[in-house]
Amino acid sequence: MLKRAIHPAPWGLSLDHPQWQCGMRPFFAAGTLLALLGMLLWLAFLVGGLPLPAAADRLGPFAWHGQTLLMGLGLAAVVGFVLTAVPEFTATPGCEPRRVRALFLCWLTGFVASQWAGPVALLLGALGWTALLLGTLAWAAPRLWRDPARAQLAFGWALLALTAVVLGWHVDAWRGAPLSRWLDALLGVQMALMVVALSRISMRIVNRSLDDLHAAQRRAGLPVGDTVYLARPPRRQLALITIGLFTATQWAAPGERVTGWLALAAAAALAHLLNDWHVGRALLHRRPLMLYAVYVSMALGYTGLGLGALAGQAGWTSAGRHLLAVSAFGLGILAVFAIAGRTHAGWPDERRAWLPAAAAALLLAGAARAGAAFGLAPVMLLVVAALAWLAAWGAVAVWLLPLWQAERPDGRRGCDEPDEAGSGC
Repeated sequence: MLKRAIHPAPWGLSLDHPQWQCGMRPFFAAGTLLALLGMLLWLAFLVGGLPLPAAADRLGPFAWHGQTLLMGLGLAAVVGFVLTAVPEFTATPGCEPRRVRALFLCWLTGFVASQWAGPVALLLGALGWTALLLGTLAWAAPRLWRDPARAQLAFGWALLALTAVVLGWHVDAWRGAPLSRWLDALLGVQMALMVVALSRISMRIVNRSLDDLHAAQRRAGLPVGDTVYLARPPRRQLALITIGLFTATQWAAPGERVTGWLALAAAAALAHLLNDWHVGRALLHRRPLMLYAVYVSMALGYTGLGLGALAGQAGWTSAGRHLLAVSAFGLGILAVFAIAGRTHAGWPDERRAWLPAAAAALLLAGAARAGAAFGLAPVMLLVVAALAWLAAWGAVAVWLLPLWQAERPDGRRGCDEPDEAGSGC
């Protein structure tokens, strides 16, 4: 078994610490801890009536809950992925440790300030989150633009959209206006970015699974298929367009029936996108199946939102929203952490049982939370959803978090994959 080498400066104060040698390391680690802490505080509030951080008094408990996970965890995952994936996609050098640490301090400022009440905390939160996103964009944009194919510009547009939503959130929080439309917009942008990111990851993961299947067929003397997985741009673009139209219309005219039809259109586009994935038995391997489940959760979530808007049923709307926020969002981030987060720390593919178990736990969490939206034993299902979420991210903390704080097992630096990884971003 490969051993983890612990750096003599365990708190990562030195730029030489492995925590700063790859952009995803501090952000994925912080996101994992926040996924646990945020849900623990929420569960204690729901079940035990314990107080939430001071910001919940200003924003309201549900807005605090959404901001903590969708903004705190979401931005950590997005920035960590961009800092790691863009150099690989564009064949450019990785993000230097000093910049990684500066951006992480911006994230930390935004998160800490978001837990306090008062105008100063609100201003610091806005400055921290905005500096994080614009700083990441300023670093990534020249690489994305100079890439001859310019095939990765969607990441730049996504960072701009996230910046606009974060600023809008803080402006309305300052005014004391309702914040639900900004949470919905934030969730929509995250879903669009999920489609962009997973389309890139899946090209390698699914084809790697097909290669393994074909190799097994050769060893068994069976006919070898010639199936190749392609993430076809027209299907992906249709999904992105419908998600974008729904998100913009829901923000501008929440509750209108047209949002229901647009949500169903997004669900249909995502179901159409899944046709690319039907490659036979190779889909049943753990990593392709986990990515496939993200898209299924997204399609079901938008179906719930569509039915809720058209039928005027709040239960369907809440169920759809939480299928997106728990199963699709949570499972998508788990997949990125487990695939890119492992290989870009220099480790081979994860083959232990904890990963499919954690993925199943997040699917259970989404289903339980959706069931609670219909009043089916709501307290029990809320607890089940929270415990399943905690189990999944607890497994990430046990099996992945130490890797991001340790030296690479191959003795190298940076974000390079191990020589025989064959996967990652």
